[in-house]
Amino acid sequence: MTTADKQRVKRTQRDYTLGFKLAVVEQIEKGDFTYKQAQTAYGIQGKSTVLVWLRKHGKLDWSNPESHALMSKTKETPAQKIKRLERELEELRLKDIVKDEMINIMDEEYGGGLKKKVHIRAITQARQAKEVKLAALCRAYGITPQGYYQAVRRIKSRSEQLKPVQSLVKYWRRFMPRVGGKKLYKLIKPELDKQRLKLGRDNFFDYLREHDLLVKPKKNYVKTTNSRHWMRKHPNLLKDFKAKQAEEVLVSDITYVKSDAGTHYLSLTTDAYSRKIMGYELSDEMKATDVVKALNMSIKQKRYNHQAIHHSDRGLQYCSDEYQHVLNTHNIKPSMTDGYDCYQNALAERVNGILKQEFLLYRCKDINELKQLVDESIYIYNEMRPHLSLGMKTPNQVHNEKSQ
Repeated sequence: MTTADKQRVKRTQRDYTLGFKLAVVEQIEKGDFTYKQAQTAYGIQGKSTVLVWLRKHGKLDWSNPESHALMSKTKETPAQKIKRLERELEELRLKDIVKDEMINIMDEEYGGGLKKKVHIRAITQARQAKEVKLAALCRAYGITPQGYYQAVRRIKSRSEQLKPVQSLVKYWRRFMPRVGGKKLYKLIKPELDKQRLKLGRDNFFDYLREHDLLVKPKKNYVKTTNSRHWMRKHPNLLKDFKAKQAEEVLVSDITYVKSDAGTHYLSLTTDAYSRKIMGYELSDEMKATDVVKALNMSIKQKRYNHQAIHHSDRGLQYCSDEYQHVLNTHNIKPSMTDGYDCYQNALAERVNGILKQEFLLYRCKDINELKQLVDESIYIYNEMRPHLSLGMKTPNQVHNEKSQ
């Protein structure tokens, strides 16, 4: 089935994840799209589908019919005007972009006929922006008008050939809005091969950059651990130990997530070998009873019988009698960091970061809506997101492989 055939399949509200709905709502309310433009851009079916999302998840009053008419008009929005002005400003800088010395340096460093490619693009933009005569530009850079037009035709032909790539990128970004370029290329490569589209990984990154589809990194850090308490701590068993099979080491951590109703806490238990999230619990407080629920979920999901090590920081919840009792009952050895050192629990911190920076991007109304987003995000993380450290396999694929 081709991409065009897939787009013609009738979809319902259940075919869109909560994360995708929140992303569309945020873009409309910021002014990046009208709701009709968003409908067209993302291929959303149903005339009122987006309006339903806005009424349910939006922060504006969408019960007023006048707001619908206002947001559905195709006039230029403030965000679109800013983008247009930015493009015009960039065009004013073309005389610097086409400077011969800069292009020569780029060509020497990167090669691959870059000088000629940049010349063609720069000349085209200069003609549009400044109405400069083509003959004069071609003489200045040693290009014949015939050669210029031939190059333009090749560029247009290539651009037309690569049109399906943007649809493939948008499809996977519906599930993983901030998935990186390497993982994204791995995900779309089978479809590229199926459609006989020749696009290497480096050129794919150029394509993402050209269409403003690269993901910009986010940094966020809040301390959620209190390791200064009287409860018993355990030594770090992972200093000279590395997991060689699934369920040999479980790592746990707590991170905070906010909604309009306040701050909530997400407890996670992850398999160190497969990177699979085995158990999780979202709660309003960081009680030991809540954190234990994540541990119990991971124990229920265990497939193998060998003894496991449980590694965490020295937080009150992990040192509590209730948590340690569950570990002892299931013959799981406790291991803890030496004081408060997040680098000794780096894998758990990394999983926290992936969820918050790639999935839990949009602010929910309350904990119930947030729980749905967390459920969807962890399913996509386990089942669909490839890991570089796992040879571009998903956590669930690695976890289900027979141990060596």
